[in-house]
Parts: sequence; structure tokens; C-alpha cells
Amino acid sequence: MIKAVKGFKDILPEENVLRNKILTVAKKVFETNGVQEITLPILEKTELFIRSIGETTDIVQKEMYTFEDKSGELLSLRPEGTASTVRAFIENNLYAKAGPHKYYYWGPMFRRERPQKGRLRQFYQIGMEFFGIDNPLSDAHIIYILYKFLKELKLENVTIEINSVGCPECRPDYEKALKNYFKKYMEKLCNDCQNRLDRNPLRILDCKKKQCSHLKIDAPKILDFLCDSCKIHYEKTKEYLDFFNVKFRENNLMVRGLDYYTKTVFEAVSEGLGAQNAVGAGGRYNNLVKEIGGKDIPGIGFALGIERLIILLGNKICSRKTDFFLIMLGESSLKKGLEIYTLLTNSGFKGEFDYQLKGLKNQLKKADKVGARFAIILGEDEIKENTATIKDMLNSKQFSVNIENIEGVLHETN
Repeated sequence: MIKAVKGFKDILPEENVLRNKILTVAKKVFETNGVQEITLPILEKTELFIRSIGETTDIVQKEMYTFEDKSGELLSLRPEGTASTVRAFIENNLYAKAGPHKYYYWGPMFRRERPQKGRLRQFYQIGMEFFGIDNPLSDAHIIYILYKFLKELKLENVTIEINSVGCPECRPDYEKALKNYFKKYMEKLCNDCQNRLDRNPLRILDCKKKQCSHLKIDAPKILDFLCDSCKIHYEKTKEYLDFFNVKFRENNLMVRGLDYYTKTVFEAVSEGLGAQNAVGAGGRYNNLVKEIGGKDIPGIGFALGIERLIILLGNKICSRKTDFFLIMLGESSLKKGLEIYTLLTNSGFKGEFDYQLKGLKNQLKKADKVGARFAIILGEDEIKENTATIKDMLNSKQFSVNIENIEGVLHETN
């Protein structure tokens, strides 16, 4: 038997119900905040990710699916969505249109890392990017949208954490202080962090291994090194988050794992995911558009892992999968039954019926198995009286209604 590639999984119908619920909530929250959907290609030139994510990151060094095509060009399956959105923003001259420019996307990403809880080699993300705005109010707004989305999903035990990682003006002094601090503990660092020490010491703060985690507790804090501009930006962001009624906490050791971030960074973390506890994360990247070849245009964004959301949600927002199950008792009810079925499905209700037209008990079992909210029962007596018996599968109550009123009953409970 041929099995799926390790870290790649089939998404079965039951899980797709929940995924579609998540996407429906995302579209509603994002679009009511003026964010437009953009669809991005899965395959990009490898150079895009080297220039944006950073040559020293684990993603570029270890995790990207990269290959040479027939023309000799290096291509990669996208490991994240920000770089692709920036490339699309530049290539399609979207900056020439009236701003602000606010986009969201969703789809599969690819990283060859060790599969674990909530992490796959093909995984799905929802992301959002703002371009052309460099002020703390936009930082607070995009964090609010993330917070609102998670609230609409009714997620519990999720907290927004924020920090600043400074800018090219103030970060070098902080990196120097980090190097001096961690050099004292060189032998205690993991092999990856030993390699990061000279090339990118901020990445040590992102390490989740125990031997490094306890060392960073007493490491220098970035807030002590911020320039005046970054400090004001950070304080104003916190003030505006209060205006938006976003509950947050400061985490002065939080950094992002990618090189392009500046100033505000943030995460939505949950107690239900263990050490790798981020549900979604993002931050400001004021130099990325220019570094990829565009104009000097600031940006900020975030991304969420759909698999991680599913772990946290379980079946919380997964209502019963089918609105109604039509039970037709015998051939005599078939013509009228199919009229009702087509009427209700044309109105947008999700319905099913039994092709074999078995007995009432058997069909009720099927109605329960497919998760129908209502069983609509049509037998000889109902056909004669132009009625249907409706059984509410949630509370086992049943009642008789005129056939013309069935749609209204379903609308009342939808």
C-alpha cells in the first residue's frame, strides 16, 4: 500500500467542516475591517525567501523544499506568506492604487521540519499584511483584528503578547549586549544557538530548548536599548491597544524567528499547545519591501496556523454538519419528498436522504449519524394531509407542520 508522504496528511470531510467554519469567521472579521483577499502562488523563486526571511534562519538553511527546474533556476515551495505577498505587492504595482493597502490570504505552506503536535510539513496558514502605514495606530489595529478573530472563534486561554525588537538604528547595540551575555554560557547553549551567537544572537531568544530557555531569563532586555523613535512607537501601540479593548501582556524576551522584523512584534499564545505555544504571530517589517526590490514602503502583518486552531477548537464551532435529513417512507412519498429536498437545498440548507428508502428507525439512525439538526419525515399519512413530521434531533421533540411552512421552521433555527 502506498502511504502519504511523512508530514503530509489527507484532510477528511469532518475536519473540513471545521476548517471552513474557521475561514468563514476569518473572512467576516477581516473584510469588515477593510482587508481584501489575495491569492498567492505556491511556488516562488528561492531568491525571494533568501532575501526576505534571511540566509541564517532555520527555514532557509534546513526547512525549505527547494529544487532546480529544467531551466536551472532554483524554486521553492513557499514556507510562509509574507514574502509572497510583498512580491505580489511590488510586481503588480499595488502601491500605485489608493491606500491603505490591506490584504489577507490563506492556503498551504511547506517546511521540512519534524512533524509534531500542530506542525506538519504541509500546513495551512491564514495571514494578513498592511502596507504603506508606519504608525502605532495601524499596529494596534492589526493586533485588534487578530484578537477579534480569536474572540469570534470563542477560543479560551489565548493571550496576546507584545514586544519591540527595535530598528537598524538601535538593534546593533542590543545584539552586542546579547553576544556579550551569551558568550559567558557558550558551552551550555544548544548547537544551533552556538551557531547563532555570532550571526544572529536574537534568534537565541526564540529557542524553545530547555538548556537555552532558562539562560535567556536574565539576558539583556531590548526595551533598555530602544531609540527614542522606537520607544515612542511602542508606548503609543500599547495605549491604542487599550483604546481597542485588547487585553495583552508584555513579553520583553519575545522576538520573531525571521530577520525582517522591526519595531512591534506580537504573538497570540495558548496554554493548550505546550512549549510551541503560539497560535499566531507577526510584527512590523518596515524595510522588507525595499529589500525585495520595491519602494521604501513600510509593512506589518501576522499569520495563524489553521492546524493549531483546530487543536484548540476541537468541535467548539463545529455545529451539526447537516441541516436536515429527509425521511421518505416508501415510493409514494418520493415525488413530494424530492420537491421538498430541492426547494430546501436551493435555499441554501444542507440536506441528505436515504437512497434505499429503508424503514423509519433505520433512517433516523442515519440522520443522527450524519449530524442532521432535523429529520423531516414524510409517510402516506403526511402526504394525504399535506404535512410533514419534523423531529428536532437535539432534543428529540417532534411536531407536525404544513409542508409550505418547512422552510420557515428551518430558517427560525438557522
